[in-house]
Amino acid sequence: MSNVIGIVIAIIVFGVIVAIHEFGHFIVAKLCGIKVNKFAIGMGPVIFKHQGDETEYSLRLLPIGGFCAMEGEDENSTDQRAFNNKSIPKRFAVLVAGATMNIILGFLILIVTTIMVDKIPSCTVKDFRSSTASSQASGLQIGDKIISINGMHVFTDMDLSYKIGNTEDNNFTVVVLRDGEKVTLNNVKFYYSYNYYFDEATQTNVKVDDTYTGTEELKLAESRYDFIVEAVPKNPITVLSYSFRSTITTGRLIWISLIDLASGKYGVDDLSGPVGVVSAISEASNASSEGESFSIDWSSLLSLSSFLTINIGIFNLLPLPALDGGRILFLVVEAIRRKPIPREKEGLIHAIGLMLFFALMIFVTIQDIRRL
Repeated sequence: MSNVIGIVIAIIVFGVIVAIHEFGHFIVAKLCGIKVNKFAIGMGPVIFKHQGDETEYSLRLLPIGGFCAMEGEDENSTDQRAFNNKSIPKRFAVLVAGATMNIILGFLILIVTTIMVDKIPSCTVKDFRSSTASSQASGLQIGDKIISINGMHVFTDMDLSYKIGNTEDNNFTVVVLRDGEKVTLNNVKFYYSYNYYFDEATQTNVKVDDTYTGTEELKLAESRYDFIVEAVPKNPITVLSYSFRSTITTGRLIWISLIDLASGKYGVDDLSGPVGVVSAISEASNASSEGESFSIDWSSLLSLSSFLTINIGIFNLLPLPALDGGRILFLVVEAIRRKPIPREKEGLIHAIGLMLFFALMIFVTIQDIRRL
């Protein structure tokens, strides 16, 4: 039963994210006076549809996308309200609206998740995890506010975790704010280790120090994150500030991941499609049932949802055919040439891009099913 609940939750979350994206295109198109012929959530066979004054609204079977079909979007139209007859700024506004709505949704969700936490982490060093912490020996001090690592500006503690944990060479250049002045620390290393044993009774790992004299089998744990950051008071200003900075962090990490994918650091096998996304949301929700009631891990569910909606927004801005970013690229070319590229040629390029996109979706979906 809990698996079914998790899948239903996942489909609803994914559907809402797609609906918000397409609603962004729809509402801005309406505000710009553009005629919208069809507005759909999902792809494939129609489950439900309603014909409005000029727009057909539909809900479709497969929750893997959606569309907002505007008059003159892919072909020339003589209708004065057609997309192709509107100014470049208005067309740009419509195209970027979907991604903008996704990012705004992610920001709003992050506000909720930040309110839910007990403490808001900063980037200021509070203490070190051990007296032999490598970063302390390298020059980092209690009270230092970390501004950047290896040239990457640090917005949140998530940036610290990502940069420290995903850099192969444990040799960093760290810029900190110390006593009101910027200080550059070179050759900083992050590392500490500790011994622990597994407690069968509590099913948890128990950390021990050098004075431990018990009989349990000890294991060695190693980590680069050898310091602890301070927490800041939770109030409306700090909640909004941390949520905003977390939105920037998430969006940047998505771009970094895409660059890593293009550079070959990650392979196509590491991608996930709709099935993998639904599975991940289902697991994050941690839906469990007992009797007639069930519980949901709202914190994990909302955190993943914020990541996904920002991911979808950023991904759609990539300058690739069939994506919003690809259409924006054609607008930029039109602005430079002072005349549009022929609609049939642009439409053909987007059609080819859409076919390649669906081929990729089929491939990653097969990969997702194999992982189940």
